[in-house]
Amino acid sequence: MSFDLVFFGGTGDLTWRKLMPALFQAFRHGKLPEGGRILAVARDDRSDEAYRQFIRDRFAEVESSKRPSDEEFARFAALLHYRRMDLSHPEDYAGLKQWLDARSADTVVLYLATSPYLFPVICEQLGAVGLNGPQVRVVLEKPLGHDLASAREINRVVRSVFSERQAFRIDHYLGKPSVQNLMALRFANALFEPLWRRESIANIQITLAESIGVGTRGDFYDKTGALRDMVQNHALQLLTMIAMEPPSTNDADAIRDEKLKVLKSLKPFTPESVARDVLRGQYKAGSVAGQAVPGYLDEVKVPPGSTCETFVALRTEVQNWRWAGVPFYLRTGKRLAARDAQIVINFREVPHPIFPTASLPNKLVIKLQPEDGLELHLMAAKGSGPSDQLSPVQLDLDFDRAFPSERVGAYERLLLDAIAGRLNLFVRSDEQEQAWRWVEPILDAWSRDTTGLRTYAAGSWGPAAASALVARDGFAWAEEQ
Repeated sequence: MSFDLVFFGGTGDLTWRKLMPALFQAFRHGKLPEGGRILAVARDDRSDEAYRQFIRDRFAEVESSKRPSDEEFARFAALLHYRRMDLSHPEDYAGLKQWLDARSADTVVLYLATSPYLFPVICEQLGAVGLNGPQVRVVLEKPLGHDLASAREINRVVRSVFSERQAFRIDHYLGKPSVQNLMALRFANALFEPLWRRESIANIQITLAESIGVGTRGDFYDKTGALRDMVQNHALQLLTMIAMEPPSTNDADAIRDEKLKVLKSLKPFTPESVARDVLRGQYKAGSVAGQAVPGYLDEVKVPPGSTCETFVALRTEVQNWRWAGVPFYLRTGKRLAARDAQIVINFREVPHPIFPTASLPNKLVIKLQPEDGLELHLMAAKGSGPSDQLSPVQLDLDFDRAFPSERVGAYERLLLDAIAGRLNLFVRSDEQEQAWRWVEPILDAWSRDTTGLRTYAAGSWGPAAASALVARDGFAWAEEQ
């Protein structure tokens, strides 16, 4: 199958830092289909060779194990091409179409690795020159809008040019092998599904923690914040995969239908519940891994006195028969104690303890990063005497050890799926809009309240009030248990 893959924003950070290394890994692993061309478009005026050297230089910054040898890069570079484009000039789109039509590839993937405000104009211009035929797919990088109104406008324009099956809204968390294993864990095994309900589960915690700060992206981040950057997309997508009902098939729409039902079942926020159940924070100076780091207000390009949140913790519920009364806790932040993304399923205590020692509730930990695996926490008898002493033990599955040669990175998987036309790991427009609909009352409440921002020391687990949020229900975050 021949394909043309076009990157709008071909010299931007996302392209050279994430997309090109992912494509090279697919090429190295022999997974990239034959007959492919990769075209980068940007405003700079440069030749194919100059662009290839640009990517070669940038590859020096990726992990050593993922860097190409000279011979490998020479073969990969033969796929790379460059074209100058001004995204506001219609004639440049006509030139792009001529370049693509010159060989009429079986599949054309147009990846919009640009600022979201450019999505409507790019899509309109693509439609105007006829770059929207049935063989064409458009990939839209997050963030998809700034609020519900802007998301709707982007989707309106995209739908006016492309069908829903041509639109691939990317959330790179869905490409992580560990996230894909959520589906396998639940629907390919008979072990957990009977327990996956309110009768057996006490609470569910989703943590997406980063130890890094905003770096040089202060101007971008300050307009976004943790709620838009992580909760509206990544955290909610993970929640839907945990809470969804079994789909009838593994078809993309069957899966996305069930995810949408979860989003529609989330308990809606009111001004009162935002004040009670949602916490926002901002990091101040502290120490991470023994190194002193500045506070958010001292980071590069952050405006003085900014009230942008770098931390969010919230409590919600899924209002249906399966999950009624079970709290879901979502937490994300920058400059936290560790880089740690995980989902913790806390099971209920045994109804009647019979052992003399305390028995801790079972829990299932789904590790997303930096490790990729599962931990099942159980109680076991020590067997050291007649007193029936119990001790906590855990079954630990490391997917990287279990499948040492088969693992595929998130962007690598998603790029290959876009080329192949597989929509399972991409977000449908109604999902995206419903997620915005759910978070918008939080944004509205915050816009009227400038006093609710709490500070936390860099290198901690966030404001102390985040612990109180969970303790109110008689529970604790995983690291506090």
